[in-house]
Amino acid sequence: MSLSQEEIGRYARHLMLPEVGVAGQDKIRAASVLCIGAGGLGAPLCLYLAAAGIGRLGIVDFDRVDLSNLQRQVIHRTQDIGRAKTESAQEAILALNPGVEVVVHATRIASANALDILRPYDVVVDCTDNFPARFLTNDACVWLRKPNVYGSIFRFEGQASVFAPHLGGPCYRCLYPEPPPPGLAPSCAEAGVLGVLPGLIGTIQATEVLKLILGRGTSLLGRLLVINALEMKFKELKVQRDPDCPVCGHHPTITRLTDHSTTCSLPPNFMNTPMHPDEVAVQEMKRVLDNPASGIQVLDVREPEEYEVARVAGTKLIPLSQLAQRITELDIQGNYYLHCKGGVRSLKAVEFLKQKGFQQVKSVRGGILAWSAEIDSSVPRY
Repeated sequence: MSLSQEEIGRYARHLMLPEVGVAGQDKIRAASVLCIGAGGLGAPLCLYLAAAGIGRLGIVDFDRVDLSNLQRQVIHRTQDIGRAKTESAQEAILALNPGVEVVVHATRIASANALDILRPYDVVVDCTDNFPARFLTNDACVWLRKPNVYGSIFRFEGQASVFAPHLGGPCYRCLYPEPPPPGLAPSCAEAGVLGVLPGLIGTIQATEVLKLILGRGTSLLGRLLVINALEMKFKELKVQRDPDCPVCGHHPTITRLTDHSTTCSLPPNFMNTPMHPDEVAVQEMKRVLDNPASGIQVLDVREPEEYEVARVAGTKLIPLSQLAQRITELDIQGNYYLHCKGGVRSLKAVEFLKQKGFQQVKSVRGGILAWSAEIDSSVPRY
C-alpha cells in the first residue's frame, strides 16, 4: 500500500471510487498544479485541490488582501487584510492539508518570468482577472505544451474550458485572437460580480484538473461551458482549433511572449505616469464644484449602482453606457469634466465626445477613488 494510514483515512471517499482508488490517489499526490491568481477563482480551486491531496500546488499572485475581496475570495479572512495573498492562501492551504507542498510565486506574471514559472508544473489553471495575464498564460501554455484550465467571471456569468492544442483541442486565442482595446471591457471592480459565482467556476476548474490528472471522464477540451447564475442556466459552445490561430495555428505569427498591459488595461502604476493631455487633477474638479460660476459641469459616467454607493455632490450622472443615447442633454459648446471610478471610463467618454464634436471636455484623473483619498475621505471606496 503506497498510502499511509493517515492518508487512507483522509482520502477514504476517493479510494472508494473505482475511477480513483489507490492508483488514482497516487497520481493526485504525484501531480503538480500551478494556480495563477489567488482571488475569487483561485480561492476555491486551491482549497479543493489541497483537500484532494495534490502533491505540489504553486500560487502566483502579486496582490494583497483587501476588504472588498472577502465577499468572494473565501481562502482569505478578515484578519488577513493587508497581507500578501500568496501568504494568506498558503497558510489556509496548509491548515487544511499539511501534506501539500505549497510553492509561492509572489510576483506578477510577465513575459520575462512566465515560462520559468510555468515549466515545472503538470497543469496550469488560469484564475486571472485581466486580459494581459490571460493572453500571456495561454501563449506560455501552448509553447510549453501544458493544459490550460480556464475560468472567468463577470457579474452573473461565468465561463470554463480546457485549452490544450497538444491534446488536440484549441487554445484561448482560437476563441479570442487578440486582446480588447484599452478600457473596452470593464473589470469586476467596475461592473460587480455575484460573490458565489467564482466559487462555482473555480470548483468546475478544480474538477477539470483532477480529471486531467486521473485521465478519467470527458474534459471541457473543445467545449466552452457558459453559466448564467441569475437564471441558473448552463449552455455549451463547441470551440474548434483555428488553423489560422496566431499562436497554435499552422503558421503562427506570434513567436514570443508579449506583455499586453499597455494595450488592454491601464498599467498598475497608472497614477504615477505623466498626466494625459485630456486629464485634470481631482483638485481641479473640487475647484470647479466650489465655484459654480466657472461654467464647467462635472459629469459622473459610472453606472447607477455605483452612484448609489458613492457620489460627489454637484455632479450629474450620465453613465458611459447611456452616453450615446443621452448626448442631446449636453451642449456641444459646453465645458465638462468627466469622472468615473478610477479614470479609465472617463477617458473613454472624453474620446467619444471629442469624436462627436465636443472640444471642452476633460477626464478627472483617478476618479472618485482619488476624490476619496485626496479630497473627502467620507466618500466610500469600493
